[in-house]
Amino acid sequence: MTAPASSSAIPVPKAGSWPLFGWFTLAFMVFSQWYAIATSPADRDMGDLQKILYVHVPASWIMSITFALVFVYSLLYLWKGKDSYDLLAASSAEVGATFVGLTLVQGMIWGKPTWGVWWTWDARLTSTLVLFLVFVGYLALRAFIDEPQRRGQWSAAVGVLGSINVPIVWMSVRWWRTLHQMQSTPQTMDPTYRNGLLINFLAFTLLAVYLIRRRYEAAMIARAAEMTSQAAALGGH
Repeated sequence: MTAPASSSAIPVPKAGSWPLFGWFTLAFMVFSQWYAIATSPADRDMGDLQKILYVHVPASWIMSITFALVFVYSLLYLWKGKDSYDLLAASSAEVGATFVGLTLVQGMIWGKPTWGVWWTWDARLTSTLVLFLVFVGYLALRAFIDEPQRRGQWSAAVGVLGSINVPIVWMSVRWWRTLHQMQSTPQTMDPTYRNGLLINFLAFTLLAVYLIRRRYEAAMIARAAEMTSQAAALGGH
């Protein structure tokens, strides 16, 4: 791998059609939740608590997708050294950390009436918590390093290593005996629940795309301002 070199200029992005995309995503999120809740009857075993899966499962899905993006963009930054890859990795990590937190909170809400406790050191829960802490550390590391190139290199290394935990989270219910249920597939679910879940998968994916894009735009503006400030300081000398 070659040592990254910071780009000489960062273009300031334009909003374009993204605000409209955001309003569409919000409306679709509201519709998808209403559709899933309105069309799915209470589960035989869990009752209406079953409806939490329309947030919990898509949030877990987005958690995996965002950290896969962190892994890819971190590798690309280490290879190519382009600031845009570093900023895309950081933007994906911020959104991913939010969805990991949501996944954990939703799991605790589901776990209390199901298992009788808010938290247990189950392999799935513990590995998800580790993933959350890794990427909170990733974001903290970025906040404490001022030099862009060193910040990008160090955080990329953490991003690559931390993302390796994602398949561990996914496979934990198969590798160890856990309280958490095994993964379901569309073929194993009743269509009454499956359709609502699939439409929420799409809604959450659109939400993640929108959030990553807007966070990336903000990061590009901040990086451009940072480079302008550095240039002005060097010019003053």
